[in-house]
Amino acid sequence: MLRSPLRLPPARYFALTWGFADQHGGMTAAMLRRSRSFREIGGVDVDILTLDDRPDYPEYAERLRASGELIDGLRIRNLWDELREKLPAPRGAMPPVPELLRPEDGDVVASHGGTVLSRVRRGADGRLVAVDRFRRDGSLLATERSDAERKIVLYAVDGTPIRSWKTSWGLYRWWFDRLTGGKPSFLLVDSKTAARSVAGYRRDNVTTVHIVHASHRQGGRAGELRPTREYVMRRAGEFDAIVVLTTRQQADLADDLVGVEARIRTIPNGVDLPTDVDIAREAGHGVVVASLNTRKRLTHAVEAIAAAHAADPRVEADIFGEGPREAVIRRRIRRLGVEDDVRLRGHDPAARLSFRTASFSLLTSTSEGLPLVLVESMAAGCIPIAYDIRYGPADMIRDGVDGFLIPEGDIDAMARRIVELQSMPPAQIEGMRRRAIAKAAEFSDAAVTSRWSRELRAAYDAKLLAAARDQPLSVRLRRRAGILRRKVLWTLGR
Repeated sequence: MLRSPLRLPPARYFALTWGFADQHGGMTAAMLRRSRSFREIGGVDVDILTLDDRPDYPEYAERLRASGELIDGLRIRNLWDELREKLPAPRGAMPPVPELLRPEDGDVVASHGGTVLSRVRRGADGRLVAVDRFRRDGSLLATERSDAERKIVLYAVDGTPIRSWKTSWGLYRWWFDRLTGGKPSFLLVDSKTAARSVAGYRRDNVTTVHIVHASHRQGGRAGELRPTREYVMRRAGEFDAIVVLTTRQQADLADDLVGVEARIRTIPNGVDLPTDVDIAREAGHGVVVASLNTRKRLTHAVEAIAAAHAADPRVEADIFGEGPREAVIRRRIRRLGVEDDVRLRGHDPAARLSFRTASFSLLTSTSEGLPLVLVESMAAGCIPIAYDIRYGPADMIRDGVDGFLIPEGDIDAMARRIVELQSMPPAQIEGMRRRAIAKAAEFSDAAVTSRWSRELRAAYDAKLLAAARDQPLSVRLRRRAGILRRKVLWTLGR
């Protein structure tokens, strides 16, 4: 019996991110969704790895399970929680125990059940100075000092130093080795922060993949990388694959990394595809689902809706989300006098259901990777009106066919398009909705998991061939024969 192409290669699977926020954003939602698809469709378990000092991961994981974001076969594993439970055996000469931090204003303290689990201190420039970490019984677990030769030291329960590393990356890579245990493994890195520690992490048994969830370019300018991504992008060849969300970004990244031999592939994020979108829609009703931050540029959405409402009083909208720009956006709404027509709804876990009853959605970001809200809007038959930015909108929308593309930053053009949509013949609008739904079907979990299956196999095979590049011809031929044999056995379901 032939094996389904959706099944993933047999191996250990790890998804690495820096940490989780209580109200996580699109990158974390995409990572969790991919991991669920790997389990439910691909047939493999996934360990989600975190490196931060969040103190309540067990309780947080239970909340994710209650909401359905974590399922059987998925678990969150935090570096420091695991070290609290099981320390490595002592090894090597240890440095003396440094003086522990005395509490000061400005320290970032994480505690749980009244016990301090970590105390972090940074300098005036924001750089890390020192960290003390503790077990849940209050005993010292680890110290980290930026000015020490041995930066991180672990301690037994009695306070005896037992293991040390010169860098935090050294500790992280030791943990990755411990987790993979020499077995074939895939390490998928979503966080750009965590990716810094994985660039250059080369193990014969571990295939490393970095997923880039947003634009890599500074200001959209060709050849100019964002400072937060430059370190990793310049070392893209040190990963076994770099995955971006759109073919347009794949081409741009290849152009921007001249001289860097990197395997760059496109795999979009999957989304929920509603089975029933034949629901009465409110004429003139728009919806925006976005974090209230600078990059989402929601004052543009507010101004476009206000201008459209002035031309057609039926136009109004709900904005779902929270963030640091909320006060600025509220002031803009008041200044324009549209408090009754543009409503800030705050964070709502069910916000995306609003696409099913809205007539249109807006996207006004300065940059994206492939915005999930755009796909989710189209999947629900809600017509997207989006700035033509890098990346995402032009990869999804055929202007005037299944949505509308607006020149970036042109608020007046967006307002005009909102008004024009209200006067289009109903049959034309329904045709656009059907075509939007059909386009979104390309982003089903099954379709996306199938692409992951193909690309992970290809990355693993390419890794084996690259490792044999300087070996004798007989070794290279054996590697190629092994790859062919695996493909045949997999096809036969063995």
